[in-house]
Amino acid sequence: MTSIATLGSHCSLQVLKGAKDEGLKTILVCEKKREKLYKRFPFIDELIIVDTFKEVLDQKCQSILEENNAVLIPHGTLVAQMSSEEIESIKTPVFGNKWILRWESDREMKEKLMREANLPMPNPVTEPKEIEKLVIVKRQGAAGGKGYFMAANEEDYNSKRNQLISEGIISKDETLYIQEYAAGVLAYLTFFYSPLKEELEFFGVDQRHESDIEGLGRIPAEQQMKSNKVPSFNVIGNSPLVLRESLLDEVYKMGENFVDAAKRVVTPGMNGPFCIEGVYDENAKFTSFEFSARIVAGSNIYMDGSPYYSLLFNETMSMGKRIAREVKIATESKQLDKITT
Repeated sequence: MTSIATLGSHCSLQVLKGAKDEGLKTILVCEKKREKLYKRFPFIDELIIVDTFKEVLDQKCQSILEENNAVLIPHGTLVAQMSSEEIESIKTPVFGNKWILRWESDREMKEKLMREANLPMPNPVTEPKEIEKLVIVKRQGAAGGKGYFMAANEEDYNSKRNQLISEGIISKDETLYIQEYAAGVLAYLTFFYSPLKEELEFFGVDQRHESDIEGLGRIPAEQQMKSNKVPSFNVIGNSPLVLRESLLDEVYKMGENFVDAAKRVVTPGMNGPFCIEGVYDENAKFTSFEFSARIVAGSNIYMDGSPYYSLLFNETMSMGKRIAREVKIATESKQLDKITT
């Protein structure tokens, strides 16, 4: 029987609990420093203890996963800690499309795929001297918002960039991506596309809480102006959000457009969970500034099921359980190659 494996971070508890609920064996690739934490949870059948997550590439780890017919579930930690080349070299079957993770990690490729999907986007800014209005400056890959900063002009950009370099938060050689800042209500839209059913499901919406940009809003302007600290957008946690029902039709259209674009651009397409991330403005118009081509940590708030999945399933269905259900069906119908790469 197929087993489910993932890295011990990000959303691993949800993934493995969902797999155990589906009757599958669960394997966690766990850093030594977190062994005590993960031993608390009885639904984890086996721990593969490593010093660093990159050891998942080693033959020893690969052999254990192969012996257990494991499917590796990728999440943000995999994208953050390994290069695209390393991810693509993993011999264990990876759930979804490991090739599309390269498009998530590279800002220019990400922008290209979003445009291919006709997603409404903020304008990119090619270089600092072209900054004419408020922008947000982002790092490559899945950095969890750490090292992001806002800038009003070239001087502001250079000042904040140099400060973050001096603090060791970003490196001086790092390629940064500049994008016009889109203001509004943050909404991270999570979907699941099943190639087995050829059907798109809308899973739910979350908001992300970022430190310390949120905390600054509670400080009076006079004190804010005296501070020289560059605010961080480091994601600390997530909270649930339910959209106005009138917005759902457009949500599904965006998800379907993204799935269709991914099929055209990066074979075999966007299989499994993904997230379109953006904001709604005062006219309820959505602007998307990111996508994540795998399960996102915001799905952790719906371990007992989301409001939207309760409309599709007459049972508790987390994203972790939904992934395991897909793996289970594919295994039983001998279609595992349809959902893994």
